[in-house]
Amino acid sequence: MLKTDHLTADFWLTKVADADQLLLTNAQISTRNKDTFARQSEMTELASLADSLTAAALSERIQKASATPAQPRFYADGTALSAQQWRAYQRNLNTEGVQADNPVRFALVVKRTDLRSMPTTDRVHNETMALDLDRFQETALFPGEAIAVLHRSRDNNWLLVQNYHYTGWVQAKDVALGNRQQVLDYAKQQPFLVVTGARAVTSFTPEMPAISQLLLDMGTRLPLLSTKDTGHNVHGQNPHASYIVKLPLRMPDGSLEFTPALIARQQDVSEGYLPYTTANILQQAFKFLGDRYGWGHDYDSRDCTGFIIEIYRSFGILMPRNSGQQGEGSYGRNVRFTSQSSHEDKLAAISSAQPGDLIYRPGHVMLYLGKDDGEPFVIHSVHDLAYFTTTAEPGADSNVAVTQPALYRGILNGVAVTPLTPLQLTADSSYLDKIYAIKSLR
Repeated sequence: MLKTDHLTADFWLTKVADADQLLLTNAQISTRNKDTFARQSEMTELASLADSLTAAALSERIQKASATPAQPRFYADGTALSAQQWRAYQRNLNTEGVQADNPVRFALVVKRTDLRSMPTTDRVHNETMALDLDRFQETALFPGEAIAVLHRSRDNNWLLVQNYHYTGWVQAKDVALGNRQQVLDYAKQQPFLVVTGARAVTSFTPEMPAISQLLLDMGTRLPLLSTKDTGHNVHGQNPHASYIVKLPLRMPDGSLEFTPALIARQQDVSEGYLPYTTANILQQAFKFLGDRYGWGHDYDSRDCTGFIIEIYRSFGILMPRNSGQQGEGSYGRNVRFTSQSSHEDKLAAISSAQPGDLIYRPGHVMLYLGKDDGEPFVIHSVHDLAYFTTTAEPGADSNVAVTQPALYRGILNGVAVTPLTPLQLTADSSYLDKIYAIKSLR
């Protein structure tokens, strides 16, 4: 059912009329973002945060970010975490350091870094022991991203931070503390460059290792500078064939400074956001094809929602981090299904969907590509794979083979194109059974 032709954006775009038609202007996207923040309680405009948090408010945030899971957790060798080990992690939360009044500070991220549910780099897993899925890993933060700093771990190595859609623990060495206005103004500066490839890197800079070949993910936005700002020698290189961007830099005392850096013009970047068109949505999605799956942005990669978020950040569109928050969220145009919805109802709604729309089942999101030979196809970042195959078994007459369905279980562990209707969760439950929403951001 899957053909090599299916593995290119161009194949699907030949089926789309007006693929280059602008779906939303930049002004409309800005309005859409404001509406999303207003509708989604898990999203926060950092500028709206108070100057400090009460003890009760901070304690609640620590508890929510670092709640002890109901299920047991295991290290990679299969050893279950003991009560003593949990106490050690919880002690590092530094709840005794919560004051009656806790100032909120601000910072910029200086390198791609993990956001964790516990202030530790230890990896833990659930009882299925899927070692690719680190259950302390939540998401990632990216260079130039603004965060609010709420608290510090007992060992001083971690900060509890909040970005626009998540709260968790980040290593202090990966962020630089500035004043509120300095941090918030950085993301508003014009003109700006947007990373439009799956990833880009800054130019090699031997005299400044902190900004040398810095990894930049799709959707990263950085202020642009000119030679009027920097001159014609940027860290030993003439910038005539490069973009000059303004990067945050962490000083030895942890404070924030800025430095110019170069991104070669051959890198996949755009001055300003990409035009929001169906063609660009699909082309952005296929830039990730074959990338390894990364739970919570692990392995310098992305999971199903990280995949979607980065595609849409290319256009300046922001959304919640988790699939449930996205799929159940009221932003955008939504088609909802209940447990009473039939397969026919769902397939009819999918047939009316537009390429680039988002299809949700519990714990997962897929980007709709369109139909081929009547079958709907999706592209998604997915860990495991299951579908029915047929096996031949001898019948009553040993010369006659009888075909029997058998559930194949395998692994994709990457960004893949798949037909939708054959996908199974278990022998008794299909993706189609569990689809609960289709979301359009047009």
